[in-house]
Amino acid sequence: MKSSIQQLIDHFGSQQATADALGVKQGTVSGWFRGVHGVSAEVAIRAEVITKGKVRAIELRPTLANHAA
Repeated sequence: MKSSIQQLIDHFGSQQATADALGVKQGTVSGWFRGVHGVSAEVAIRAEVITKGKVRAIELRPTLANHAA
């Protein structure tokens, strides 16, 4: 099973395209992929909106579950 980060990159086609679509640097996407740091809540939500729910924010940022009503 692919990680949510890999699904996100696959959706856009490359790390650079993912970065461009989400308004971050390619190195940031690389850091997500390598597990160096996580996706911010803001970017996770943006990704869900842009991918029309194909990649869910809660999968990119599991701590969002703590804020669900």
